[in-house]
Amino acid sequence: QVRLVESGGGSVQAGGSLRLSCVASGRMFSCVTADWYMQAPGKERALVASINTRGSTSYSDPVKGRFTISRDNAKNTIYLQMNNLKPEDTAVFYCSAQCDRRYWGQGTQVTVSS
Repeated sequence: QVRLVESGGGSVQAGGSLRLSCVASGRMFSCVTADWYMQAPGKERALVASINTRGSTSYSDPVKGRFTISRDNAKNTIYLQMNNLKPEDTAVFYCSAQCDRRYWGQGTQVTVSS
């Protein structure tokens, strides 16, 4: 069992920044990737960024150059640094990990006003 707890969401104006954190606990030895997803109102959940155990990262096209995913293994924490936020980034952001199965956090709301 793996538990994921997100924090760091909030409300910002367009052009602002936020950093999301996801603290993981439990049986993480089987986890191969950690990911951030976003679910905007009325839309399906979509992958935003991924990082694997080697530290390799990937991003969806809408966030490339603005978002950065990173990990601190000593703290069992995954981060998503979000810069130059846009109103279309408004969503619930979920931390997720692919381990023996996929695990999800509870989500954190990000609201960007124009």
